[in-house]
Amino acid sequence: MADEFDFISATDKPALLALCTPEWQQTAQKALKDLGYKVHTAATHSDFLTRFGQIQYEVVLVEELFAANTLGENLTLKALQNMSMGLRRHATIVLLANSFQTFNTLQAFQQSVHAIINSSELPLLGQLIEKAVADNNRFLQGYREIQARGARGKSES
Repeated sequence: MADEFDFISATDKPALLALCTPEWQQTAQKALKDLGYKVHTAATHSDFLTRFGQIQYEVVLVEELFAANTLGENLTLKALQNMSMGLRRHATIVLLANSFQTFNTLQAFQQSVHAIINSSELPLLGQLIEKAVADNNRFLQGYREIQARGARGKSES
């Protein structure tokens, strides 16, 4: 109930977790809080979609088997994969997994996420999230500059 009234201010850095393994969730919450993020957790696929649709999260962590028995059954990951880039460009989406390699760009591209972190790397999760966010920001820098220039031009007209 308290999460329903957890407001996000303009200075907050929101992060969303879709993790069902308790150890991973604790590690991720601590790492993100240490990085200054305000962390929300989703309990189900519909909870995730509701939260993701209401707030522009800067970081999203999704477990490969979030509320699923196989990767193909992960409705949250499928929803993100099918979502248009305009709806998810604001977030750095990271897949936490056992069956993929950390920062394997081809695997990340195949899963439509920005980065993959293998569960064996959880002790370094904070540093790996920082790297994933920095890489994504560097990749989108030109787009964001053009978008800001366009917005300034429209407001001056």
